Amino acid sequence: MTLDELNELDFNDIGEWPAVVKAILILLLCGLLGVGWYFLMVQDQYKALEKVEREENQLRVDFEDKQARAANLEAYRTQLAEMRESFGTMLRQLPNRTEVADLLVDVSQTGLAAGLKFELFQPQQEVPREFYAELPIKLRVTGNYHQFGEFVSGLAALPRIVTIHDIVIKPISDKKGGEGSLVLNATAKTYRYLDGES
Repeated sequence: MTLDELNELDFNDIGEWPAVVKAILILLLCGLLGVGWYFLMVQDQYKALEKVEREENQLRVDFEDKQARAANLEAYRTQLAEMRESFGTMLRQLPNRTEVADLLVDVSQTGLAAGLKFELFQPQQEVPREFYAELPIKLRVTGNYHQFGEFVSGLAALPRIVTIHDIVIKPISDKKGGEGSLVLNATAKTYRYLDGES
């Protein structure tokens, strides 16, 4: 078929066209129909499928996470019960308002029992926290290194919680304390549970 024959084709009488031209026209129309169908119908479905696959992956990760938590639920409950019991034990180690004076006596007695000489024993203003209050006590004691160790060990053995902070140990400069005497400046902190009244 030549170019002149193609120019003479009548679009009003397609049935008379040669078979090769009809086949090419049918293939072109099928191709256009396929491309149009893809862009009008299939492309949106592919996008929706990709979105659903991403959601499926996220849901799978969420499921695996929740399944791992569910598998460990009993262990978590046991751990929570242990933490509550431990917390209750620690709360019982915090003195209430009436026990604070006895605790201050215990701290000073522990220092005296270790052989220390108190130069300063000054309870400070109570510092409220979330559910407890800190009761700082400024201390200045003289003695030797082993006596300081015995004092701190004695504080740790008290039935109530007492911590030592801001420790500074220096040799006594004027020799009135004797050979090997040191001075310890520190802050001892005890803690009081804030009950409903506070």
